[in-house]
Amino acid sequence: MIRKIAVTGATGHIGANMVRGLLNGGFEVRALYHNKDNRRALSGLAVEQCQADVLNPDSLVDAFEGVDAVVHLAAIISLEGDPEGKVMKTNRIGPRNVVQACLACGVQKLIHFSSIHAFQYSARDPAVTEAHPPAGPASFLYDQSKAAGEREIMEGVALGLDAVILNPTAVLGPFDYGASYTGQMLRKLMQGALPALPMGGFDWVDARDLVIATIAALQQGRAGERYILSGHWASARQLAELCGHFSGQKPPRLELPLWAVLLGLPFLKAYSKLTGERLAYTYQSIMVLKHSNRNCSHEKAQRELGYRPRPLKNTIRDIYKWYKAEKIL
Repeated sequence: MIRKIAVTGATGHIGANMVRGLLNGGFEVRALYHNKDNRRALSGLAVEQCQADVLNPDSLVDAFEGVDAVVHLAAIISLEGDPEGKVMKTNRIGPRNVVQACLACGVQKLIHFSSIHAFQYSARDPAVTEAHPPAGPASFLYDQSKAAGEREIMEGVALGLDAVILNPTAVLGPFDYGASYTGQMLRKLMQGALPALPMGGFDWVDARDLVIATIAALQQGRAGERYILSGHWASARQLAELCGHFSGQKPPRLELPLWAVLLGLPFLKAYSKLTGERLAYTYQSIMVLKHSNRNCSHEKAQRELGYRPRPLKNTIRDIYKWYKAEKIL
Protein backbone atom coordinates (compact mmCIF):
# COMPACT_ATOMS: atom_id res chain seq x y z
CA MET A 1 0.00 0.00 0.00
CA ILE A 2 1.45 3.34 -1.07
CA ARG A 3 0.60 6.14 1.33
CA LYS A 4 3.67 8.33 1.75
CA ILE A 5 5.37 9.78 -1.32
CA ALA A 6 8.56 11.81 -1.71
CA VAL A 7 8.55 14.28 -4.60
CA THR A 8 11.84 15.65 -5.94
CA GLY A 9 11.64 19.00 -7.69
CA ALA A 10 8.51 19.81 -5.68
CA THR A 11 8.89 23.57 -6.15
CA GLY A 12 8.88 23.43 -9.97
CA HIS A 13 5.87 23.79 -12.24
CA ILE A 14 4.97 20.10 -12.45
CA GLY A 15 6.01 19.72 -8.82
CA ALA A 16 3.60 22.39 -7.59
CA ASN A 17 0.75 20.62 -9.36
CA MET A 18 1.99 17.18 -8.29
CA VAL A 19 2.11 18.02 -4.59
CA ARG A 20 -1.40 19.50 -4.67
CA GLY A 21 -2.79 16.56 -6.64
CA LEU A 22 -1.24 13.97 -4.34
CA LEU A 23 -2.57 15.76 -1.27
CA ASN A 24 -6.03 15.88 -2.83
CA GLY A 25 -5.69 12.15 -3.51
CA GLY A 26 -5.18 11.44 0.19
CA PHE A 27 -1.44 10.77 0.09
CA GLU A 28 1.13 12.02 2.58
CA VAL A 29 3.76 14.08 0.79
CA ARG A 30 7.40 14.77 1.57
CA ALA A 31 8.27 17.69 -0.70
CA LEU A 32 11.96 17.90 -1.61
CA TYR A 33 13.43 21.28 -2.48
CA HIS A 34 16.93 22.39 -3.43
CA ASN A 35 16.91 26.11 -2.71
CA LYS A 36 15.39 27.13 0.63
CA ASP A 37 14.60 30.59 -0.75
CA ASN A 38 12.49 29.16 -3.57
CA ARG A 39 9.57 27.50 -1.78
CA ARG A 40 6.65 29.70 -2.73
CA ALA A 41 4.99 26.77 -4.50
CA LEU A 42 4.76 24.94 -1.15
CA SER A 43 3.43 27.82 0.90
CA GLY A 44 0.42 26.89 3.02
CA LEU A 45 0.43 23.21 2.01
CA ALA A 46 0.26 20.39 4.56
CA VAL A 47 3.46 18.72 3.41
CA GLU A 48 6.70 17.68 5.06
CA GLN A 49 9.42 19.83 3.53
CA CYS A 50 12.89 18.39 3.10
CA GLN A 51 15.99 19.97 1.58
CA ALA A 52 17.92 17.65 -0.73
CA ASP A 53 20.13 17.66 -3.80
CA VAL A 54 19.85 14.98 -6.48
CA LEU A 55 23.62 15.25 -6.95
CA ASN A 56 24.16 14.47 -3.24
CA PRO A 57 23.37 10.77 -2.73
CA ASP A 58 23.44 10.98 1.09
CA SER A 59 20.80 13.72 1.11
CA LEU A 60 18.53 11.52 -1.04
CA VAL A 61 18.88 8.54 1.29
CA ASP A 62 17.84 10.76 4.19
CA ALA A 63 14.93 12.17 2.17
CA PHE A 64 13.63 8.77 1.02
CA GLU A 65 13.81 7.06 4.40
CA GLY A 66 10.35 5.86 5.41
CA VAL A 67 8.49 6.69 2.18
CA ASP A 68 6.60 4.16 0.08
CA ALA A 69 7.17 5.77 -3.32
CA VAL A 70 9.19 8.47 -5.04
CA VAL A 71 8.13 10.78 -7.87
CA HIS A 72 11.31 12.11 -9.46
CA LEU A 73 10.77 15.46 -11.15
CA ALA A 74 13.99 17.34 -10.42
CA ALA A 75 15.75 18.15 -13.70
CA ILE A 76 17.05 21.04 -15.76
CA ILE A 77 15.11 22.01 -18.87
CA SER A 78 17.26 23.74 -21.43
CA LEU A 79 16.58 25.22 -24.85
CA GLU A 80 20.05 26.78 -24.98
CA GLY A 81 22.36 23.78 -24.94
CA ASP A 82 24.55 22.81 -21.98
CA PRO A 83 27.49 25.24 -21.88
CA GLU A 84 28.42 24.45 -18.26
CA GLY A 85 27.59 20.75 -18.27
CA LYS A 86 24.92 21.13 -15.57
CA VAL A 87 22.08 19.85 -17.75
CA MET A 88 23.70 16.52 -18.56
CA LYS A 89 24.99 16.09 -15.01
CA THR A 90 21.64 16.79 -13.35
CA ASN A 91 19.53 14.84 -15.83
CA ARG A 92 21.83 11.80 -15.97
CA ILE A 93 23.59 11.54 -12.61
CA GLY A 94 20.48 12.72 -10.74
CA PRO A 95 18.37 9.71 -11.80
CA ARG A 96 21.29 7.38 -11.01
CA ASN A 97 21.45 8.74 -7.46
CA VAL A 98 17.67 8.55 -7.10
CA VAL A 99 17.70 4.91 -8.16
CA GLN A 100 20.45 4.02 -5.70
CA ALA A 101 18.69 5.82 -2.85
CA CYS A 102 15.39 4.07 -3.67
CA LEU A 103 17.13 0.69 -3.55
CA ALA A 104 18.92 1.56 -0.30
CA CYS A 105 15.69 2.68 1.37
CA GLY A 106 13.46 -0.12 0.10
CA VAL A 107 11.16 2.23 -1.83
CA GLN A 108 8.26 0.31 -3.33
CA LYS A 109 7.81 2.36 -6.51
CA LEU A 110 9.63 5.04 -8.48
CA ILE A 111 7.93 7.26 -11.04
CA HIS A 112 10.56 8.98 -13.18
CA PHE A 113 9.59 11.97 -15.29
CA SER A 114 11.45 12.06 -18.57
CA SER A 115 10.30 13.87 -21.71
CA ILE A 116 9.04 13.35 -25.24
CA HIS A 117 12.47 14.75 -26.19
CA ALA A 118 14.09 11.56 -24.93
CA PHE A 119 12.91 9.95 -28.19
CA GLN A 120 14.44 10.46 -31.62
CA TYR A 121 11.68 11.30 -34.08
CA SER A 122 10.79 13.60 -36.95
CA ALA A 123 7.74 15.47 -38.21
CA ARG A 124 7.40 12.91 -41.01
CA ASP A 125 6.82 9.93 -38.71
CA PRO A 126 3.18 8.72 -38.79
CA ALA A 127 3.17 8.82 -34.97
CA VAL A 128 5.58 9.07 -32.06
CA THR A 129 5.30 6.04 -29.78
CA GLU A 130 7.26 4.39 -27.00
CA ALA A 131 8.86 2.15 -29.67
CA HIS A 132 10.88 5.07 -31.06
CA PRO A 133 14.66 4.94 -30.49
CA PRO A 134 16.26 7.15 -27.84
CA ALA A 135 17.78 10.51 -28.68
CA GLY A 136 21.25 9.95 -30.11
CA PRO A 137 24.53 11.85 -30.62
CA ALA A 138 22.99 14.06 -33.32
CA SER A 139 20.20 15.19 -30.98
CA PHE A 140 20.26 18.32 -28.83
CA LEU A 141 22.14 17.91 -25.54
CA TYR A 142 18.96 18.27 -23.50
CA ASP A 143 17.38 15.41 -25.45
CA GLN A 144 20.50 13.30 -24.95
CA SER A 145 20.43 14.05 -21.22
CA LYS A 146 16.84 12.83 -20.87
CA ALA A 147 17.62 9.64 -22.78
CA ALA A 148 20.67 9.10 -20.56
CA GLY A 149 18.51 9.55 -17.47
CA GLU A 150 16.14 6.87 -18.73
CA ARG A 151 19.04 4.46 -19.14
CA GLU A 152 19.90 5.00 -15.47
CA ILE A 153 16.32 4.16 -14.50
CA MET A 154 16.43 0.97 -16.55
CA GLU A 155 19.64 -0.02 -14.79
CA GLY A 156 17.67 0.23 -11.56
CA VAL A 157 14.87 -1.91 -12.98
CA ALA A 158 17.45 -4.57 -13.85
CA LEU A 159 18.46 -4.54 -10.17
CA GLY A 160 14.87 -5.15 -9.07
CA LEU A 161 13.50 -1.63 -8.67
CA ASP A 162 9.84 -1.16 -9.63
CA ALA A 163 10.21 1.98 -11.74
CA VAL A 164 8.01 3.56 -14.40
CA ILE A 165 9.03 6.26 -16.89
CA LEU A 166 6.61 8.99 -17.98
CA ASN A 167 7.27 11.06 -21.12
CA PRO A 168 5.21 14.25 -21.22
CA THR A 169 5.15 16.70 -24.10
CA ALA A 170 5.26 20.50 -23.50
CA VAL A 171 3.65 21.25 -20.15
CA LEU A 172 1.09 23.98 -19.48
CA GLY A 173 -1.00 24.67 -16.42
CA PRO A 174 -1.58 26.77 -13.31
CA PHE A 175 0.75 27.03 -10.29
CA ASP A 176 3.64 28.05 -12.53
CA TYR A 177 5.39 30.14 -9.90
CA GLY A 178 8.77 30.06 -11.60
CA ALA A 179 7.59 31.25 -15.03
CA SER A 180 8.56 28.25 -17.16
CA TYR A 181 9.39 28.62 -20.85
CA THR A 182 5.78 27.96 -21.81
CA GLY A 183 4.46 30.04 -18.93
CA GLN A 184 6.53 33.02 -20.04
CA MET A 185 5.11 32.72 -23.54
CA LEU A 186 1.51 32.50 -22.30
CA ARG A 187 1.90 35.54 -20.06
CA LYS A 188 3.18 37.60 -22.96
CA LEU A 189 0.30 36.44 -25.14
CA MET A 190 -2.26 37.29 -22.47
CA GLN A 191 -0.65 40.70 -21.97
CA GLY A 192 -0.50 41.41 -25.70
CA ALA A 193 3.28 41.75 -25.42
CA LEU A 194 4.37 39.53 -28.33
CA PRO A 195 4.75 41.45 -31.60
CA ALA A 196 4.79 38.35 -33.81
CA LEU A 197 4.25 34.61 -33.81
CA PRO A 198 6.43 31.88 -35.28
CA MET A 199 4.86 29.41 -37.67
CA GLY A 200 4.71 25.89 -36.34
CA GLY A 201 3.43 24.32 -33.17
CA PHE A 202 3.83 21.56 -30.62
CA ASP A 203 1.90 19.12 -28.47
CA TRP A 204 0.75 20.68 -25.19
CA VAL A 205 -0.31 18.81 -22.05
CA ASP A 206 -1.90 20.00 -18.80
CA ALA A 207 0.29 19.54 -15.70
CA ARG A 208 -2.75 18.34 -13.77
CA ASP A 209 -3.30 15.51 -16.24
CA LEU A 210 0.28 14.43 -15.52
CA VAL A 211 -0.65 14.18 -11.85
CA ILE A 212 -3.63 11.94 -12.62
CA ALA A 213 -1.40 9.74 -14.77
CA THR A 214 1.19 9.57 -11.99
CA ILE A 215 -1.35 8.32 -9.47
CA ALA A 216 -2.50 5.70 -11.97
CA ALA A 217 1.12 4.70 -12.66
CA LEU A 218 1.76 4.30 -8.93
CA GLN A 219 -1.03 1.77 -8.83
CA GLN A 220 -0.84 -0.02 -12.16
CA GLY A 221 2.17 1.17 -14.15
CA ARG A 222 4.37 -1.73 -15.23
CA ALA A 223 7.99 -1.80 -14.12
CA GLY A 224 10.42 -0.78 -16.86
CA GLU A 225 7.69 0.63 -19.12
CA ARG A 226 7.55 4.07 -20.73
CA TYR A 227 4.29 5.97 -21.17
CA ILE A 228 3.98 8.99 -23.46
CA LEU A 229 1.72 11.62 -21.89
CA SER A 230 0.70 13.89 -24.72
CA GLY A 231 -2.17 16.33 -24.90
CA HIS A 232 -3.17 18.24 -28.02
CA TRP A 233 -1.12 19.62 -30.89
CA ALA A 234 -1.70 23.32 -31.47
CA SER A 235 0.09 25.95 -33.50
CA ALA A 236 1.42 29.15 -31.96
CA ARG A 237 -1.47 30.92 -33.70
CA GLN A 238 -4.05 28.62 -32.13
CA LEU A 239 -2.51 29.11 -28.69
CA ALA A 240 -2.54 32.88 -29.15
CA GLU A 241 -6.20 32.82 -30.15
CA LEU A 242 -7.11 30.77 -27.09
CA CYS A 243 -5.19 33.17 -24.85
CA GLY A 244 -6.92 36.11 -26.49
CA HIS A 245 -10.34 34.50 -26.00
CA PHE A 246 -9.92 34.70 -22.22
CA SER A 247 -7.66 37.73 -21.79
CA GLY A 248 -9.30 39.97 -24.36
CA GLN A 249 -5.93 40.70 -25.96
CA LYS A 250 -5.82 40.42 -29.74
CA PRO A 251 -3.29 37.87 -31.02
CA PRO A 252 -0.33 39.27 -32.99
CA ARG A 253 -1.23 39.72 -36.64
CA LEU A 254 2.28 39.02 -37.87
CA GLU A 255 3.20 35.36 -38.32
CA LEU A 256 6.78 34.66 -39.33
CA PRO A 257 8.16 31.62 -41.12
CA LEU A 258 10.77 29.87 -39.04
CA TRP A 259 13.63 30.92 -41.31
CA ALA A 260 12.74 34.55 -40.62
CA VAL A 261 12.68 33.92 -36.86
CA LEU A 262 16.16 32.42 -37.16
CA LEU A 263 17.39 35.56 -38.93
CA GLY A 264 16.07 37.63 -36.04
CA LEU A 265 17.85 35.64 -33.32
CA PRO A 266 20.92 37.95 -33.09
CA PHE A 267 18.63 40.90 -32.39
CA LEU A 268 16.70 38.92 -29.78
CA LYS A 269 19.96 37.99 -28.06
CA ALA A 270 21.06 41.62 -27.98
CA TYR A 271 17.68 42.66 -26.55
CA SER A 272 17.91 39.88 -23.95
CA LYS A 273 21.32 41.11 -22.78
CA LEU A 274 20.07 44.68 -22.50
CA THR A 275 16.91 43.85 -20.56
CA GLY A 276 17.98 40.74 -18.65
CA GLU A 277 14.89 38.92 -19.93
CA ARG A 278 15.04 35.28 -20.95
CA LEU A 279 15.19 34.80 -24.72
CA ALA A 280 11.72 34.46 -26.23
CA TYR A 281 13.11 32.02 -28.82
CA THR A 282 16.34 30.10 -29.24
CA TYR A 283 17.75 28.13 -32.14
CA GLN A 284 16.77 24.96 -30.31
CA SER A 285 13.18 26.04 -29.64
CA ILE A 286 12.75 27.00 -33.29
CA MET A 287 14.04 23.59 -34.39
CA VAL A 288 11.65 21.95 -31.93
CA LEU A 289 8.75 23.73 -33.65
CA LYS A 290 10.08 22.85 -37.09
CA HIS A 291 10.40 19.13 -36.35
CA SER A 292 7.39 18.68 -34.05
CA ASN A 293 5.16 15.73 -34.80
CA ARG A 294 1.39 16.27 -34.78
CA ASN A 295 0.71 12.77 -33.48
CA CYS A 296 2.53 12.06 -30.22
CA SER A 297 0.50 9.01 -29.29
CA HIS A 298 -0.73 8.46 -25.73
CA GLU A 299 -2.60 5.31 -26.76
CA LYS A 300 -0.51 3.11 -24.45
CA ALA A 301 -1.09 5.39 -21.45
CA GLN A 302 -4.80 5.51 -22.26
CA ARG A 303 -4.99 1.73 -22.47
CA GLU A 304 -2.96 0.90 -19.36
CA LEU A 305 -3.38 3.95 -17.14
CA GLY A 306 -6.79 5.25 -18.21
CA TYR A 307 -5.13 8.47 -19.33
CA ARG A 308 -7.30 11.09 -21.06
CA PRO A 309 -6.03 14.66 -21.45
CA ARG A 310 -8.52 17.47 -20.95
CA PRO A 311 -9.33 19.97 -23.75
CA LEU A 312 -6.62 22.57 -24.33
CA LYS A 313 -9.21 25.35 -24.09
CA ASN A 314 -9.96 24.33 -20.50
CA THR A 315 -6.27 24.43 -19.64
CA ILE A 316 -5.81 27.96 -21.03
CA ARG A 317 -8.96 29.10 -19.20
CA ASP A 318 -7.66 27.81 -15.87
CA ILE A 319 -4.22 29.31 -16.44
CA TYR A 320 -5.84 32.70 -17.08
CA LYS A 321 -7.92 32.40 -13.90
CA TRP A 322 -4.83 31.52 -11.89
CA TYR A 323 -2.87 34.44 -13.35
CA LYS A 324 -5.68 36.79 -12.38
CA ALA A 325 -5.95 35.34 -8.87
CA GLU A 326 -2.18 35.72 -8.41
CA LYS A 327 -2.32 39.26 -9.85
CA ILE A 328 0.18 38.28 -12.53
CA LEU A 329 -2.03 39.89 -15.17
